Amino acid sequence: MSGEQKPGRYYVGVDVGTGSVRAALVDQSGVLLAFADQPIKKWEPQFNHHEQSSEDIWAACCAVTKKVVQGIDVNQIRGLGFDATCSLVVLDKQFRPLPVNHEGDSRRNIIMWLDHRAVSQVHSINGTKHRVLQYVGGMMSVEMQAPKLLWLKENLRETCWDKAGHFFDLPDFLSWKATGVTARSLCSLVCKWTYSAEKGWDDSFWKMVGLEDFVADNYSKIGNQVLPPGASLGNGLTPEAAKDLGLPAGTAVAASLIDAHAGGLGVIGADVRGHGLVCEGQPVTSRLAVICGTSSCHMGISKDPIFVPGVWGPYFSAMVPGFWLNEGGQSVTGKLIDHMVQGHAAFPELQAKATARCQSVYAYLNSHLDLIKKAQPVGFLTVDLHVWPDFHGNRSPLADLTLKGMVTGLKLSQDLDDLAILYLATVQAIAFGTRFIIEAMEAEGHSISTLFLCGGLSKNPLFVQMHADITGMPVVLSQEVESVLVGAAILGACASGDFTSVQEAMAKMSKVGKVVFPRREDKKYYDKKYQVFLKLVEHQKEYSAIMSGD
Repeated sequence: MSGEQKPGRYYVGVDVGTGSVRAALVDQSGVLLAFADQPIKKWEPQFNHHEQSSEDIWAACCAVTKKVVQGIDVNQIRGLGFDATCSLVVLDKQFRPLPVNHEGDSRRNIIMWLDHRAVSQVHSINGTKHRVLQYVGGMMSVEMQAPKLLWLKENLRETCWDKAGHFFDLPDFLSWKATGVTARSLCSLVCKWTYSAEKGWDDSFWKMVGLEDFVADNYSKIGNQVLPPGASLGNGLTPEAAKDLGLPAGTAVAASLIDAHAGGLGVIGADVRGHGLVCEGQPVTSRLAVICGTSSCHMGISKDPIFVPGVWGPYFSAMVPGFWLNEGGQSVTGKLIDHMVQGHAAFPELQAKATARCQSVYAYLNSHLDLIKKAQPVGFLTVDLHVWPDFHGNRSPLADLTLKGMVTGLKLSQDLDDLAILYLATVQAIAFGTRFIIEAMEAEGHSISTLFLCGGLSKNPLFVQMHADITGMPVVLSQEVESVLVGAAILGACASGDFTSVQEAMAKMSKVGKVVFPRREDKKYYDKKYQVFLKLVEHQKEYSAIMSGD
């Protein structure tokens, strides 16, 4: 349009997390103009079995999308992007939900990402030492899809496995639901299903682990058409999906991303000029995106493949096109902090005091720590209290599902001060876990200088400062706290054709908000605590050896 400004161009990002679906309306410069969220149902029929419903999730996607586009001309919405947890959705040949449970409840047709039912299956898969395991840090995680598929085959043969027509990663289910296109995203298949961007599926792997059924039907049930994230799918929104979502039919829909990868996309490409950061003069490979919510993911990219024991990848083009991705992770972070705080005897008192001040419990705890630290830095309150955070096993860099949590230094008192210090020690333990992952990545050839944090925990100033102090690296926070939604919107922007590449959209749509620098004067203290941190796991392994010995 010459002589006059182009009308506003908007994109919708939809993010399906563990407990809720969120949507945002985002403009071309990455600013969130509207936001909505809605909780989704979760079932835990027995310990370590976690299930959801694809129909419930899709209904929530529709509800939040309708909310964020209210009051604007929907014809200005150029594209839609989805991200979601890497949960497993099971449908029959007519695309109807199938039960993933012994009760035969077909509404519950999703095995959630954090479900650990397939422990014996993952042991047998890792026992094969197949070459594809090189690309998942040498050991497959119980949270990936192959062990879950094997569990379904071995445990729900008649009610689920034999009737199944389609197994989708949740992000791919959403893009199929929106467009009718069953093509999968490279991100999901490479990161969670053993697909190779260069070689495709490895027939010998599926045959070796007892899932030869997929090879026989040319992988039609798990995906034989694969597209890079951000690619435009089919003819865009189908008339039916458009009606459900409150958007025009034909709106461009992008091949999706896993939620953590959308967060990485939303932060890692930000323009850092003028903030005094060392990474300003360094390649994007010097940045580590840490997406911290219920669990945490550590996303580092490289020009050439780097193999890091206990760290997933290298995955080619799984997040940023043209780069290899390594993905470290901690299975529970936000969930662990909640567990420690809510299980403490002083929690009811904390809740009452936080409510009276109209604060969240964490804002109250942070201010309470400032009150009790006196003249010393707040982090020094944990000189005698140490936590090993693997209450749900270790994802990286030890890849050991059997590890447990540890706390040393407990006293008989159970007041609010004790709760605040236990909370602090837990936050520090998570940051030490990040340092442990970074050291493993750097030992194999990564060179990291700056952390880019996003996700729910990045809104907690104590969590951010501890990550800076304990890793010794500056932490960059996005201007837009909802970086995962910006990442999803970036996908929609790419699918619309408004940007020539994912990299261009990343640079235009992600902005630096705040930079938190480490307190260098506290380095010696945290180095000592880190030595204790590493000793804890060493001791745990020794205890285990004693107990299992003759």
